[in-house]
Amino acid sequence: MDNRQENLGQVSSFQASQREEAAHGEEEQAAHPRCPTVHSGQPIVFSDEQQARPPGGCLSLGRRRRVTTMKSQREEHGMSEKRLAGRKALVTGGARGIGAAIAEALTNAGASVMIGDILADLGKETAGRLAKTDAKTGFVELNVTDDAQWEKAVAATIATLGGYDILINNAGIEITSLVIDLKAEDLRRMCDVNIVGTGLGMKHAFRAMRPGGGAGAGGAIVNIASVAATIAFPAIAGYSGTKSAVDRMTRVAAMEAGKLGYGVRVNCLYPGLVPTDMGMQLANDIVAAGLAPDAGAAVASVVEQTPLGRLGEVGDMADAAVFLCSNEARFITGVGLPVDGGMGM
Repeated sequence: MDNRQENLGQVSSFQASQREEAAHGEEEQAAHPRCPTVHSGQPIVFSDEQQARPPGGCLSLGRRRRVTTMKSQREEHGMSEKRLAGRKALVTGGARGIGAAIAEALTNAGASVMIGDILADLGKETAGRLAKTDAKTGFVELNVTDDAQWEKAVAATIATLGGYDILINNAGIEITSLVIDLKAEDLRRMCDVNIVGTGLGMKHAFRAMRPGGGAGAGGAIVNIASVAATIAFPAIAGYSGTKSAVDRMTRVAAMEAGKLGYGVRVNCLYPGLVPTDMGMQLANDIVAAGLAPDAGAAVASVVEQTPLGRLGEVGDMADAAVFLCSNEARFITGVGLPVDGGMGM
């Protein structure tokens, strides 16, 4: 198969995925609006003994060029060793998408994982599925904009897993809009989840992980920013602003943690476009904004702008997160790691 056929195949797969998930996605969006609502509740624990069920014209930011596709080689070069054995992690927005993939990669690397999310049923299901791999897992309802819920989630993580030394600040929302159509309430919602939520997560992780804290053994924080923080991509000005804030907050937090002796490293990832529910919604929103004729064209434009010639995969993000949490990254803090196939260079 030549490169053109391969790229078209990826776009076709994306469109097929849209059709298959359309009914489910509409139902889920109706039940769970993008702005999280407040939830509270006790942690649900899963172990070996307690199993649960189991984007007018094509958008382009640069001149057109021939795209050479590089396939993912993750199957051949996966991270299978138990490099995180004994570690205890809390993953926000871990019920699905990139968050669920990171949770799975953490357990595959030997860590115990608590999933925090507002999607209770799906979060429990994900935790239960991971428990089938002999990993210690749990679920706690967590609205990341709520300070008190963060306090409870961290306490539940320590009590359930026996410690806490990894935070994956993944929960976030994206509301597409041209600048001329921006709504104040949408900007506030994104700021509340993406900025406030990330800040509160780091706050409570520092309090627990620093010497004398509830866990007290130091650790690693990985905040999920976006390639949108590094490029000018139309129709996501508000989202780009919040993810740029995540990048800046990461660096300041890393400096504070080092200077104050917390023993906590803080880094962030810049994921490229991944065909998760959020990525698929962005493609459709780009069409609605008049920037592409259909979702397939929107996706094809992103692939064209990506030197490695494909969309990202959740596993690409997950492996990068595991690396930043591992001992191999022991002298890395305050950085943003692009996992975008070169789109943001």
